[in-house]
Amino acid sequence: MTDRRSELAGNLARVEERVAAACAASGRKRSEVTLIVVTKTYPASDVRLLSELGVREVAENRDQDAAPKAAACADLPLRWHFVGQLQSNKVRSVASYADLVQSVDRKRLVNALSTAAVRAGRELDCLLQVALDAESGDAGGRGGIAPDGVADLADAVAESEGLRLRGLMTVAPLAGPYAGRPRAAFERLREISSSLRVAHPAATMVSAGMSSDLEDAVAAGATHLRVGTAVLGVRPRLG
Repeated sequence: MTDRRSELAGNLARVEERVAAACAASGRKRSEVTLIVVTKTYPASDVRLLSELGVREVAENRDQDAAPKAAACADLPLRWHFVGQLQSNKVRSVASYADLVQSVDRKRLVNALSTAAVRAGRELDCLLQVALDAESGDAGGRGGIAPDGVADLADAVAESEGLRLRGLMTVAPLAGPYAGRPRAAFERLREISSSLRVAHPAATMVSAGMSSDLEDAVAAGATHLRVGTAVLGVRPRLG
């Protein structure tokens, strides 16, 4: 355990150096960018070590892994993000532990989350996942809603009981005009975010960037980074 703690501490320090350097290069304050550690496929013991090391924001993408892990770590001062594509039959479970759902991409999901949040007596923060590889009205290959659907979906979240619209999320696309161009993709997300805030001023979060492209995300104005491999290492398979 001591070896693993040292490994995680070293990895976190290197990621912190990268984030700080990216902020300095972009003329941004380090405090403007929040690091979320994506702990998918890693055990609750790693989450506990990360908490000891000062991590307060963690993310998961599969409910079957996240639910027991969140329960095992319920005593820790953590904020849980759900970042994966969310199926309707998992909504009730996710709404019981997630503080923020980053992958809202359709009205049916908005309705299901609202119902589950009210039933659980909770308020869920929500980000709309924007698909930058999608044509108008289409869903993206990695989930998300096309840019022209953002305004209507944002209104739906804002009007739903138990939900709070907090901003936007994207994953650097593997196809389409932004494939291989993460900086351009993240800059496009920032433009969409600026438009969104005209109608929804509190929707200030911009979640973009992972281990391989966090510098591009910081340069493009991301407020939150989702980093997994650079902190935890190459992912093993659970079970």
